[in-house]
Amino acid sequence: MMKNYRLYHDDCLKILEEIPENTFDMIFADPPYMLSNGGITCQNGKVVSVNKGKWDESQGFEQDFEFHKRWLSACKRVLKKNGTLWVSGTYHSIYSCGFAMQLLGYHILNDISWFKPNASPNMCCRYFTASHETLIWARKDKKTKHTFNYELMKNGDFSSDFIKKPNTQMRSVWAIGTPKKSEKTFGKHPTQKPLDLLERIILASTNEGDLILDPFMGSATTGVAALKHNRKFVGIEKEKKFVELAEKRLSAIKGGNK
Repeated sequence: MMKNYRLYHDDCLKILEEIPENTFDMIFADPPYMLSNGGITCQNGKVVSVNKGKWDESQGFEQDFEFHKRWLSACKRVLKKNGTLWVSGTYHSIYSCGFAMQLLGYHILNDISWFKPNASPNMCCRYFTASHETLIWARKDKKTKHTFNYELMKNGDFSSDFIKKPNTQMRSVWAIGTPKKSEKTFGKHPTQKPLDLLERIILASTNEGDLILDPFMGSATTGVAALKHNRKFVGIEKEKKFVELAEKRLSAIKGGNK
């Protein structure tokens, strides 16, 4: 039986070099936000460090930007002609990613504001409370066509999102909470995305049987959403403990053949 997911424990730039061009129907990327700077934040009512690991430390603006250009270029090569790319970030990283995407010839389709109704409070009380992240959705170039399941986005059941009104066009602001406790049964990742978010992205921009890549896989929420909706998945992750966590999550899905 053909595998419906494959995981790599390695650097995504190395693995992407080995993958043939025009392989993936869709790529979701949640690259490091470069926020591990010794600061603090609030999590579940407790003061915690923002430091997540060496992988999230900034190397300075120019080096950070070159890193984004490199992985975005590598992703463009392996993306199919009609494929699309989603990139997630906060203001610390998303503008660099967006500029790099334009330099590389991607055609931006939308920017999505993911509003978090249950976002953590601001600790210093000196500026507005960060309550959203931005997602950039782009296709490989301006001349290609792309998948957008308009009717499903308009008429699907998104009742947990108070912004989305029944049987109306899906707008570019989505109200989706942070990951549920049930999504951390096997463990958690410090920047884990909610399953509801990845399910909406995958349902909007892919079809059953499509092959999806996540080059910064983390705990494989993208993979869980992909397998749940009869897509195939490839994930790449540098940290061994998160590859092991991803394997547990994906193995637990009914029909998740290794």
